[in-house]
Amino acid sequence: MTVPAATAGSDVDAGPPAPRTVPTPTPDERRARASQSFWTAVVGVPAVFSVLRLGVEAGGELQTTLLLVANVGPVNLLAGFLTTAARLLSTGLVAVFALGAVLGVSVDRLPGHRRPLFARWADITPAWFVVASFLLALVTWRLLYLPLLLPAFVAAFQLRPERLHELMPARVLIVAALLGGYLFLLAPTLLDAWRQGEHLVLALLLAPPVLALAIAGPLPGAVIRPLASITEAAVLAMLVWAALPVITTPVLPLTVTTVETAPGVTEDVRGHVVVVDDVNMVLLQERGGVRYVPIDQVQGQVLCPSEEELPRHRLRVHDFHVEDSLLEALGRRVRPVHRIDAGCRTTA
Repeated sequence: MTVPAATAGSDVDAGPPAPRTVPTPTPDERRARASQSFWTAVVGVPAVFSVLRLGVEAGGELQTTLLLVANVGPVNLLAGFLTTAARLLSTGLVAVFALGAVLGVSVDRLPGHRRPLFARWADITPAWFVVASFLLALVTWRLLYLPLLLPAFVAAFQLRPERLHELMPARVLIVAALLGGYLFLLAPTLLDAWRQGEHLVLALLLAPPVLALAIAGPLPGAVIRPLASITEAAVLAMLVWAALPVITTPVLPLTVTTVETAPGVTEDVRGHVVVVDDVNMVLLQERGGVRYVPIDQVQGQVLCPSEEELPRHRLRVHDFHVEDSLLEALGRRVRPVHRIDAGCRTTA
């Protein structure tokens, strides 16, 4: 007997199935994924922070959180986030663009290397958005940290000293003039910091301009991959560490309300005003709990600063306090800081 030959479509001697190959994403697909992840982070992080802030301010109590959600509108949340978290958001963007540009120009010299995440984000971000991020940092960062924008800007746009002038002597003169003007601008502040022993302030004011001269890439190929992983983890850890004060910053203003609990007897209630209607004033007390105060018992109310707003340094840059941002400093020029009410001190 003879065995019939295997015909097409039969399972005889079919052999093992061919391995399935996963298509390699094209550069356009990678760019689209990077763009989607970047804008998701930019839009989603503020929304998550706003919800977390309400939960933290409510002390973790569900009913209090629901009360705040019902009375704190999205406009108030957005305004509170922009005034307190804009500094954090701009810090994250500036770090991503500066590190991404340095890593990107370093990888370009090594064909075959996969571009780090920050480099891909920097590639797909339009230049106007990068400039807007630096402008946001310029007006929201404290004056003490503004010099750090110099090396970050140089790294983000790869501004090497060679681009200042073709001739080395002229280049040295231009750099010396820029550094001399910077020192002349901050000379009074530097002298005061030296007299007061503020060595950290001196380092924050003097080190960034020197670092800006050599921070532009490219980097050696051996350090690109480990540096990319370390910097991405470091930026994430920095944002988480810096986000804790932002989450715990109150959304509502801190007040001291004088309440007449009995004829001729008053009590100062320190807390945040949630809502006021024709019947009650709802206060979220600083030490926890919600208190409903009848309107006819309210005798007075003052606005108080929080502990985070109190200055810690006695240094100024041309009449601007080093712990103020440009936005805050200009605002104090328009409306100077009033004296703290005595009720804020006695009930603290």
